Amino acid sequence: MTPDQISASLGQLLDPNTGKSYAAARAIKSATAADGALEIVVELGYPARSQHQAIAAQIEQAARALAGEQPVRVSVNSRVVPHAVQGNVKLLPGVRNIIAVSSGKGGVGKSTTAANLALALADEGARVGILDADIYGPSQPQMLGLAGQQPTTDDGKTMNPMAAYGLQANSIGFLVDVEQPMVWRGPMATQALRQLLTETRWDDLDYLVIDMPPGTGDIQLTLAQTVPVTGAVIVTTPQDIALLDARKGLKMFEKVGIPILGIVENMSIHVCSNCGHAEHIFGSGGGEKMCADYGVPYLGGLPLDIRIREQTDAGKPTVIADPESTLADAYRAIARKVAITIAEKQRDMRGKFPNIVVQNT
Repeated sequence: MTPDQISASLGQLLDPNTGKSYAAARAIKSATAADGALEIVVELGYPARSQHQAIAAQIEQAARALAGEQPVRVSVNSRVVPHAVQGNVKLLPGVRNIIAVSSGKGGVGKSTTAANLALALADEGARVGILDADIYGPSQPQMLGLAGQQPTTDDGKTMNPMAAYGLQANSIGFLVDVEQPMVWRGPMATQALRQLLTETRWDDLDYLVIDMPPGTGDIQLTLAQTVPVTGAVIVTTPQDIALLDARKGLKMFEKVGIPILGIVENMSIHVCSNCGHAEHIFGSGGGEKMCADYGVPYLGGLPLDIRIREQTDAGKPTVIADPESTLADAYRAIARKVAITIAEKQRDMRGKFPNIVVQNT
């Protein structure tokens, strides 16, 4: 078989992470004969560094059956591109995709989930930033081990993002005293958020994760209407009261044209660290039922585990503190699902076309 025929045949294989063919994602970039070997290049549209080896083995095994005695070399990489956002909102300089992590109410572990989601995306090979949009109750400085630090500036007008565990980060918490309450009305809070978002020098990010404040007020509406959001992740617990508010948050994003990337059910089960007894303290199946009701993806459930709380309070979230644990694996699995959902969305091609200016002559 020729390299082109082999490439076409390999395209019919299914990506184990998406369940769809490589041809559908145009992931088989090339198959060429060089130095007596068949070289195959696979390019995924989502970060999945932990999966590269398994995908390379899958492709190599199939290619050897087609290439006969010819040696086969497979390289797998990922490339994240910008995807469509709501309306005609312009993309943010230095940021390809924005993920809003939201919840209808506080206390469901949204900020912890946002931090670990961002770290998991980075762990899978993406360039990631996190913006703490909770002006009244910023928590990311503490969670990322950056409490008490301040961003620097090169020009007196813009801020350089803080660095933590490979993330670029910014928060109002870096600019005010930890005990100072932000007694601001809505317009002041939304203006502060705009400044944090647009006056931070984000550096070539594949994803910017925005840790949204709870509720559906001024800040959420401003973000939804003026910030180029690729999609939203809703965090809830299985509890009926939490689900009531999570549904309101979901409907808010739908009204402003922001797609829901999926729902994370936090604190879905508690396993006793002493006896191993498993108990659904906040109920069970609520997140999955909500997904079924609205036709959105169920990204996964996370347990109520004391380690998650201890590690986050200590400024070293689970993905960093215990990267080989089943908890970290759960966050990485959720991160891949989010990235895959984005990769399957329509691409934003505005950057490919020149600006057309019509002048009277």
